[in-house]
Amino acid sequence: MANTYAQIYIQIVFAVEGRQNLIQAGHKEEIQKYMTGILACRNQKVLAIHCMPDHTHILIGITPDVSLSDLVRDVKTATSNLINDKKWIRGRFHWQEGFGAFSYSKSQVNQVIKYIQNQERHHARTSFKDEYLGFLKRFGVEYDERFIFGFE
Repeated sequence: MANTYAQIYIQIVFAVEGRQNLIQAGHKEEIQKYMTGILACRNQKVLAIHCMPDHTHILIGITPDVSLSDLVRDVKTATSNLINDKKWIRGRFHWQEGFGAFSYSKSQVNQVIKYIQNQERHHARTSFKDEYLGFLKRFGVEYDERFIFGFE
């Protein structure tokens, strides 16, 4: 889009179906590279990405001409297909329906990158459920607990 200028930073968070620990450490790097490639092909700038065994964080600089929902759908579909085609798990791999998306200013980007890169250390102290609910509360997002990644 000619003469369109934007600076939009979004952290995307989504979980493995049932919050199962299915992303194995030995496959994490390949999954992250695959996700990065999908996003790059859609002209999105990946600033940080980290797959935990049961969820993923991605920080992107997103262009205004793309639908965030379509972008996340494409990433989740393609990586589900990758994991299933390579038979990395017994049965079928699926991401949980839905995702979280949280916006940041340029001055916050480095802090968010460090946060995403340090997920193992962070989750040694905080559960994914507490982390995710914390995001929703901090960003003032209204939610129905019945639909938050199946948390019980």
